[in-house]
This record gives sequence, structure tokens and C-alpha cells, in this order.
Amino acid sequence: MGKIALIIGATGLVGHQLLIQLLDHPEFEKVRIFGRRPIGMTHSKVEEQIIEFDQPESWKSLIQGDVLFSSLGTTIKTAKTKENQYRVDFTYQYEFAKAAAENGIPTYLLVSSMGANPKSSVFYSRIKGELEDAVAKLPFQKLFIIRPSILDGDRQEKRAGEKVGLILSRFLTKFILKAYRPTPVDLLASKMIRLSLEKVPGIRTIGGLELFQN
Repeated sequence: MGKIALIIGATGLVGHQLLIQLLDHPEFEKVRIFGRRPIGMTHSKVEEQIIEFDQPESWKSLIQGDVLFSSLGTTIKTAKTKENQYRVDFTYQYEFAKAAAENGIPTYLLVSSMGANPKSSVFYSRIKGELEDAVAKLPFQKLFIIRPSILDGDRQEKRAGEKVGLILSRFLTKFILKAYRPTPVDLLASKMIRLSLEKVPGIRTIGGLELFQN
């Protein structure tokens, strides 16, 4: 039998690309998607679960499968307050990872961020660092923490500041600071799927140039 993949954040830039690639991958027979609204896709491999992240008791028993891909996230502009952003970027993801570990899912891949640090003075970087530390304590057989730089892909949500940053980043990292070059989302998704199929147990943090290696 093929593997069952779970995704939270499937409507986002990385999550959507993961979904597309998993549906075409022969190793995976089912993709379970958890979110607050339907993704608007019909496919024989797709199984959707519409949930309220604030009510883990109503959904944690549904977290069954072989590998969890976590690419949930928001921005302060969308969340409006730091409290709301922390709830999405830390609490929801941690509670979901905790349920996955308790239900025996062996493999977890977390999309974090370059610069993640629990002691950072930058709120976003601090959230990401705190989440990394928290999930590292959960009993997964394999845990991959992915730290991409600025993401390169077509968003449904338009972010003018990010678009300018992406253009500058492409230019500045073409010849120098190559470890900071933008991370294409199709490459990132492909790398994550390959990592999920590796046999060696343990915790790995992957970022910079390693994301671009086969």
C-alpha cells in the first residue's frame, strides 16, 4: 500500500505546491488536507477535513497517516494582531504536530524560516524559533525543519513588499550571498517530499544551499 500524507496549510504557497506534487507521486496513495475552508479541488487521492483549529478535541483523532507536512502560516497584516499571528504560526501548528506524534505518525516536516531563533528580537523569527524548539521535543521518528529564504512563487494573496524584496533578493544573491537566494516553491516542495521518504531517523534542519541540492 502507498503512503498517506497529511497537509496543513494546503491553501498557501508551499502547501498548494506540495499538494500538486504529492498527487502525482507514485509513493503516495492518499493526501489528507486539514483546513478551515475547502480548497476547491476534486481528486481521487484527496481527502478533505474541514476543522476548527481552536477545537483540537474535535479533530485530533483524525490525524492518521505516514507523514505530516506543516506549511501553515500568516502575516501580521492578515492576522491584524501579534496575538492572532502567534495563534496561527505557533499554537495551531504545535497542537497539530502534538496530535500527530501522539497518534504515531512517524515523520514530520515543518516549513520554518531562515533566521528562526527563539531569542530573536524580531517577532516573526522568534515565533518560528519557539515552534522549532517545541516540535523537536515531540517523539517523531524523523523530523525535518526546513528553513527557506524568501519564497519564490505565484501567490493568490498579493504582497507588494514581498514582491519588491524578491526582486532585490534575486539580484543581490545572483553572484554573492547565494545561501540567501529566493527559494522556488516547486523546488522546495520536491525537496520536502524526497526528505519525507528518507529512511534515516533523527532531527535535521535544512536551509540555505542545502535546499538546492538533490
